[in-house]
Amino acid sequence: MQKSMINLRKVLSFTMLISALAITFGASQVANAEGGTNDLAPVDVVEVNGLIDEIVVRDIEQAIERAEASTSQAVILQVNSLGGVVSKTRMEALFNKIIDSKIPIAVWVGPTTARAYGSAAQLLAVADVSAMADGTRIGKTGKLLTTSAGEVSFGDASATLRTTTVNSKEAKRLGALKLTTDDEGVPVLRNMLLAMNGLSIKGQVLRTVVEVKSDSGDELIREAATTRFFKLGLIERLLHTAASPPVTFLLVIIGLALLIFEFFTAGIGIAGVVGAVCVVLGSHGLATLPLRGASLAVIIVSMLLMSIDVQVGIPRFFTGAGLVLLALGSLTLFRSSDGGEIRLSWLTFISGMIAISLAFVVGMPSMVRTRFATPTIGREWMIGSTGRAVGTINPLGIVQIHDAQWRARTNRSTPIQDGQELRVAAIDGVTLEVEPLEGAARDYREMRKPKSE
Repeated sequence: MQKSMINLRKVLSFTMLISALAITFGASQVANAEGGTNDLAPVDVVEVNGLIDEIVVRDIEQAIERAEASTSQAVILQVNSLGGVVSKTRMEALFNKIIDSKIPIAVWVGPTTARAYGSAAQLLAVADVSAMADGTRIGKTGKLLTTSAGEVSFGDASATLRTTTVNSKEAKRLGALKLTTDDEGVPVLRNMLLAMNGLSIKGQVLRTVVEVKSDSGDELIREAATTRFFKLGLIERLLHTAASPPVTFLLVIIGLALLIFEFFTAGIGIAGVVGAVCVVLGSHGLATLPLRGASLAVIIVSMLLMSIDVQVGIPRFFTGAGLVLLALGSLTLFRSSDGGEIRLSWLTFISGMIAISLAFVVGMPSMVRTRFATPTIGREWMIGSTGRAVGTINPLGIVQIHDAQWRARTNRSTPIQDGQELRVAAIDGVTLEVEPLEGAARDYREMRKPKSE
């Protein structure tokens, strides 16, 4: 059985190693093209999803440099973000990169239900072309940043967008968009390309649409330029995902729980490895996101409190106190980004609390009781042996039996003083149950026995 467990661990460790190597040496970017004709220069599309962190900022800058060095005629940033978590200086550097680019930079908030708040919304003001899909909203810009061209401005809409949000129709009416169409919004990317056709930006005229004859030759068909989609590489995508609030929260609490679980088991296994990976990824998220240090400390203390009851194998006061502190720390863990307050969804919060509750109330205590209730094969000879206490035993301590020290627990709650002689009454796993040679408390069942016995 032990050999099988060792082999299983080796197989799982090897599998995890191969997976890590595949991620490390995998493609750094994934690009694909859609539609288009060969006689039009391509348009690069870069997805900006989630909070804008250092990884996303660097990806946008690399996309601009890549497009300038290739045959691309423009770059479209497809934005769906609730704000930025990088410094003001770093975001202003990105804005200057967009303003000073040699090719046109467009921002499209989409698809439907997408949002652009905080510094993500300010991207629309610094871009050469900006548009929104129906159902999207922009706003909550906060204090507008300053660039080489002056303060970021939405014109007359700046004051409105600072504290509130607007939909595509309202943004068009306020003059917050740089690309207007007869419709209320730009529903898909193809419509974005159609609307950009013929615009003169930075000394060049965009040709994003061409009319070609149908196969029958009876009508003209409008075809859009080829769009090349670029996404984050595998490692960057993993780190960016880990830096989202719900994922960071779950990684941290699950990782800590797995490490505690591994602490109470013999040896180092898969739980410890997975827990360590979760904590490392969660730490990246904690370092990226705006958080309250006091709340993080409360979460760590809550885990330590719950581990006290895991030691005794029975959920008691410390488990309840730990769960209360965990809830308080989780709900106040994150501070606001530049797009507004960051809150865990109720689904994420409840899922995390249920998982931790089951682990510390049911799973770990059962594991500890099972571990310390292992058969005592090979140690039965010790029952009845005598020795002495190494320090006070009340109720736990150390005893010396035949020149070897063992973990011990007093039998029938009889305290034993340092150096006092004792006898081994029973064995519970790796713990010896001991009693003094004289003056040991009697079991209530023995006290009820008739005198005749």
